[in-house]
Amino acid sequence: MSLPEPLRRRLGSFSRTVFTDSHRTAPQYPGDRADNEIVSSLPLQMSLYFNVYFFPFWWLSTVVMLHLKYPVLSDYYKFILVTIMILASLIEVIRLYLGYMGNLQEKVPELAGFWLLSLLLQLPIIFFLLFNEGLKIQPLERAVHIVFALFLTFQVIAAFVTLKRMVNKLATHFRLNEFDRLEEHPVPDFYSLGKEEGAVSMAGRGLC
Repeated sequence: MSLPEPLRRRLGSFSRTVFTDSHRTAPQYPGDRADNEIVSSLPLQMSLYFNVYFFPFWWLSTVVMLHLKYPVLSDYYKFILVTIMILASLIEVIRLYLGYMGNLQEKVPELAGFWLLSLLLQLPIIFFLLFNEGLKIQPLERAVHIVFALFLTFQVIAAFVTLKRMVNKLATHFRLNEFDRLEEHPVPDFYSLGKEEGAVSMAGRGLC
């Protein structure tokens, strides 16, 4: 399963706009080809791996605490918490899948989607659950939310760095391909073209 093609194009365009390093125009080391450079992040992958095992524990702890304190919550917060739990669960499954696909297979659109979901949706949700005292936060909830927030913060930073490396690798690969193409099919020199045009013009006048 992969992202729809229109969404992939939009995420790819977003990644090139945000993460491209305009100062880097060539590989960092002599003889280093973009094709051979591995840009997947091991720390990010380890974080995702542990996150996969931690998420069921976080979900179970949060649901149990919600069940215990549900009678004392106002109707307003009951609705908010149930909605948040449903959204957070769906987002987390999609987020982890995109993170695995994007990092292991070096797919920029998937990793960009993972980064956006982490930064714009999941992290604000966890901060809301962690700091809103109207939710009558219990010690177990606070503990698991802090761990989850640490996972998300680290992953946002690691994914940002990895995306910059991936986008710069693609940009370098594109420039190298263009350079190789120019070497195989060189463009005629501007001045030699001018001389040839002048010679043709003179010959035409001579014929006249």
